[in-house]
Amino acid sequence: MIRVLLVDDDPLVRSALGLMLGGQPDLDVIAEASNGQEAVATARRERPDVVLMDIRMPILNGLEATQQLHSAPDPPRVIVLTTFDADEYVVGALAAGADGFVLKDTPPAEIVAAIRKVSGGEPMLSPSATATLIRQLRSVKDGTNGGDNGGANRAAVAKDRISGLTARELEVAVAVGRGLSNADIAGELYLSVPTVKAHVSRLFDKLGATNRVQIAICVHDAGLL
Repeated sequence: MIRVLLVDDDPLVRSALGLMLGGQPDLDVIAEASNGQEAVATARRERPDVVLMDIRMPILNGLEATQQLHSAPDPPRVIVLTTFDADEYVVGALAAGADGFVLKDTPPAEIVAAIRKVSGGEPMLSPSATATLIRQLRSVKDGTNGGDNGGANRAAVAKDRISGLTARELEVAVAVGRGLSNADIAGELYLSVPTVKAHVSRLFDKLGATNRVQIAICVHDAGLL
């Protein structure tokens, strides 16, 4: 069973998610939390496998809660669950260590699939959210989101890291940035899945990333997508 913690300040959202996930034979909603502070305390006590984390919450927001969870030993996987367009913190949440994100209007089957993938160690960027993330990152780099200097600095850092990759590693990094799974990358680049996994592992080291989402952010910041 995959043990899931639901974190959202809206009880109706928590109730809807609980009903949706409760019907899955391999998912067990073990607890709920209404803010980030409660989420951190509950996660440390209940030891969930996956946390579905809202961002905008009172007392402690989801970004700060995610950072606290990932600073602890053996942290749970965290999926950011957000409306995104109203949430300027989502990129920061992913960079801080969240293992993926889905939009709140994502079809239930995709949310369930995201939980399963993340639990298995393969962070999830849903297709619709990936497109939005790319637009958000580009707007920051272009200075259209009030972040000209910060975007330029991130782009310079990303390009420097990317410059150390081999041609094949770069291809794999771009594919990860597009949200492809290892199996999808293997099929597209005519590689075996173990070979793709080896490339991804080297990308973690070379790009200073701890998960696939951070690889994707680096690729986007470098202007490759």
